[in-house]
Amino acid sequence: MLFDIDFDVSVDNLQPVDFTPEQKEAVAQYLYAEARLLDERRWEEWLQLWTEDGMYWAPQSFEQTSPYDHISLFWENKMLRELRVRRLENERNWSQQPPTQSSRLLGNISIEGKDDKGYLVVRATFQSVESRAGQQRVLAGSYIYKLAEADNSWKLYLKQVNLINREDVHANFEVHI
Repeated sequence: MLFDIDFDVSVDNLQPVDFTPEQKEAVAQYLYAEARLLDERRWEEWLQLWTEDGMYWAPQSFEQTSPYDHISLFWENKMLRELRVRRLENERNWSQQPPTQSSRLLGNISIEGKDDKGYLVVRATFQSVESRAGQQRVLAGSYIYKLAEADNSWKLYLKQVNLINREDVHANFEVHI
């Protein structure tokens, strides 16, 4: 999947969707639950939110429209997401002694439409504060999600993290943003 250049990250040419307020709230609650799993370090449950072929992406450049033509901050398939979780849970991982704690806020959730493959495209803004060993880091930006319908809920097919300072030099992204 990492080298599958057919993975579609675009959000162009979306078809409008007509969601009721209750459906919109259900999408928002799903995204809030995903954020809560990350903040509570419930990694295994978070991994279950993904489709088998889902991708987790943070572009490095503001002009970047693809993970294939420019280096990314990260571009992770299932195996790499699981590897990061194993590293986070490993008691010998010195960079997580003590563990990073985080708190994130989501806002401005908007349902943009469905793409050509039927994935629901949703945008949101976020602010995240990470704290570890007396140091804090504030991250902010926007998310683009592509959600697949699954059993009266959703699965993450794409989560794109657009940091407002993505072109800066960053310390390691130990935990998931």
